[in-house]
Amino acid sequence: MSTSNERIEHDLLGDLPVPNDAYYGVHTLRALVNFPITGIPISTYPNLVNALASVKEAAAMANHDLGVLAEHKMKAIVHACREIRNGTAHDQFVVDVIQGGAGTSTNMNANEVIANLALEHLGHQRGDYALLHPNEDVNLGQSTNDVYPTALKIATYMGIVQLVHAMGVLRHSFERKAEEFRDDLKMGRTQLQDAVPMTLGQEFSTFAVMLGEDEERLTEASKLICEINLGATAIGTGINTSPEYAALACRHLASITGIPVVTSPNLVEATQDVGSFVQLSGVLKRVAIKLSKTCNDLRLLSSGPRAGFGEINLPPVQAGSSIMPGKVNPVIPEVVNQIAFEVIGNDVTVSFAAEAGQLQLNAFEPLIAHSLFKSVAHLRAGCLTLASRCVDGIMANRDRLHALVENSIGIVTALNPYIGYTNATQVAQEALASGRSVAEIVIEKGLLSRAQLDEILQPSMLTQPRQAVVFPPQSIEGDAS
Repeated sequence: MSTSNERIEHDLLGDLPVPNDAYYGVHTLRALVNFPITGIPISTYPNLVNALASVKEAAAMANHDLGVLAEHKMKAIVHACREIRNGTAHDQFVVDVIQGGAGTSTNMNANEVIANLALEHLGHQRGDYALLHPNEDVNLGQSTNDVYPTALKIATYMGIVQLVHAMGVLRHSFERKAEEFRDDLKMGRTQLQDAVPMTLGQEFSTFAVMLGEDEERLTEASKLICEINLGATAIGTGINTSPEYAALACRHLASITGIPVVTSPNLVEATQDVGSFVQLSGVLKRVAIKLSKTCNDLRLLSSGPRAGFGEINLPPVQAGSSIMPGKVNPVIPEVVNQIAFEVIGNDVTVSFAAEAGQLQLNAFEPLIAHSLFKSVAHLRAGCLTLASRCVDGIMANRDRLHALVENSIGIVTALNPYIGYTNATQVAQEALASGRSVAEIVIEKGLLSRAQLDEILQPSMLTQPRQAVVFPPQSIEGDAS
């Protein structure tokens, strides 16, 4: 029984009262009852809502071009879609992100919201579907099976663009620090053991380069998701559409979004294949792994302040302990680590969901979408947070860096060309056993003079390829054998 605050809508299961102030309808209401899964509505992902509106707008324009949709209906649908893309009625996209039905509930939600916005634009009441129908008009020439994956690809492309920008922001932060630290000599490490000298700038430049490489990989992956199956309808055969519809809809969609979408050459294959999502998920995992490794390095280099590496200071952003006064923790790298762990898990989820597809359709695209959207959004937020709340404020502990180089056994490697591997090994062993410096032992043994050591151990000699200095033969005496 309805009230003055409700309207009655009908579907194949019967009648249901729908709140009068709702732009969604009976199909969406069924989905709200059927899928109380995550509590996360699809409106959480505005890129998806805007992508759905873009697809519906393109479809309406193509149908009008073909003479199967009246001009006043087309204009009303287009107006509604543009309102949505400007932020209107996003809160009406209420179905859960995880749903059965291969995205049908999401498509129905979009159809109903757009239809009711269009009806209002035409001066009619919400739910007056005899004048403009969610399925007959908004969904004309379409199926969930081509609308939903196309919208996912548009939304994912939008997200990648935003993520690549955020990665660029973080890369520039590391590049600025690499320049700031370019002359700060330090010890490099392999397997957490002293290796050979490098500069702190070189270390930070690697973080920037890794990000730059992954920006390129993401851009490549975004090209793969530009192939769409709009016009495929149910399984890829294009049933209930004109032969010209797919090309027209694709052309309008490219114009609306600015994304270079193309129609797949084989719509049957494109409707069941989610390989481009698998590829993208793998690239996101790569980004996450490398970003997490970078954060591990930042945590190690800043460990201390007295009992760790202590080579850099991360900016303090909050108290680190409820019991240990003065303690400051590397909370920003830690949160990015956790994002990375989530993304790696999301990739596993995408893999299982992609493998589980059967015959002409993958019914698990909602889970693929939710996993990808989370990965993209959280990586983006992580990159921006790491840049502004951590990297931009990192300081070098130059006295500590200098002391570690002076006392390291690793600088003996630079002396190999001058005193030989055997002598260098003996010096290293003695320095390790005695706690004395390599330089002190080399001078004591007469292997090199102080002046020669100073020339060999210049930062420019230690941190890049250089021709070995040639000393006069008499400057190294027999004790060097």
